[in-house]
Amino acid sequence: MNLTLKVWRQPSPQAQGRIVTYDARNIPEEASFLEMLDIVNEGLIEKGDEPIHFDHDCREGICGTCSLTINGIPHGKERGITTCQVHMRKFADGDTIWIEPFRANPFPVIRDLIVDRSAFDRIMATGGYVDVRTGSAVDANAIAVPKVDADAAFDAAACIGCGACVAACKNASAMLFVSAKVSHLGHLPQGQPERQKRVLAMVSQMDAEGFGNCTNQYECEAACPKEISVEHIARMNRDYMKAVFIEQLVG
Repeated sequence: MNLTLKVWRQPSPQAQGRIVTYDARNIPEEASFLEMLDIVNEGLIEKGDEPIHFDHDCREGICGTCSLTINGIPHGKERGITTCQVHMRKFADGDTIWIEPFRANPFPVIRDLIVDRSAFDRIMATGGYVDVRTGSAVDANAIAVPKVDADAAFDAAACIGCGACVAACKNASAMLFVSAKVSHLGHLPQGQPERQKRVLAMVSQMDAEGFGNCTNQYECEAACPKEISVEHIARMNRDYMKAVFIEQLVG
């Protein structure tokens, strides 16, 4: 299949970016989206041109590194998959495809389609650790966890930190990401000692990074490749308000 690509090119964070048109010729339908870019890059390198720079790692949909905006939608129009899981059979011969990086002030462009998502790392770091007793290993079933809580924690833990929720939100809100990280430990007994401290610290760091507010339009859930529920946002808001109230009483 033959395609026309409209690709964002930006040589450095300080440089002015622009859309550049490329022809993608003889692309196999069974190729993944990233393999298609590899084929295009091979042609550019053969001609002595600069290849298109994009991020990737596992190519199995579990790391979130491959985050791209495809035709204006983070990870593309298919639900529940990352960019590396998009296959070219989903496109028609002759299509024009617009490929851009995730757009958000807290995600500055490093080069072409690569953005700096270290803001997520800093938010994670403020969450700290859990206090657990050291010594011999505890039996797997020593701490009973209700199935509903275990399922909710697992749903939250599925977040891969790709940033699609931020890119899909008109406010560049990171509420779905942060709530998933807060909710993961908040549903488990091991996460209770630091529960209030954790939500206060992570929300504060999220605000400091410049992410916007949530206006409950749920674009984040629709774009999330792991289909994480916005119910975690509601839970985080309740935890945050409770933590603020307790902090004011104690203070």
